[in-house]
Amino acid sequence: MSWYNIGTLNDLVLNSGICAQVNNQQVAVFYIPDDEQSVFAISNFDPIGKANVLARGIVGSLQENLVVASPLYKQHFCLKTGQCLEAETIRVPVYQTKVEQDQVFISCQPVLAAS
Repeated sequence: MSWYNIGTLNDLVLNSGICAQVNNQQVAVFYIPDDEQSVFAISNFDPIGKANVLARGIVGSLQENLVVASPLYKQHFCLKTGQCLEAETIRVPVYQTKVEQDQVFISCQPVLAAS
């Protein structure tokens, strides 16, 4: 698997998202230090609102899932699976993440594709 370095943990916004370009795709990257994984990455494209906005969504938890609420129509996307909690047939791509010596890496290809 190939990886792309998007910067350091200090470049991320605590309990919020940023947008990074990885392999010519917009990826929403979320830093949630209270979670064991801590850094999550999903496609920035909201398939319901048809816009690249998920990095600007509000992070929270719903039905025991860590989610981001789209700023457009407020659908919730699970940060671990990309699944839309309001529409079981909709999922956004999920990218693997890793942190090494404070550097944040995103997989160049999604590990879970959209449905």
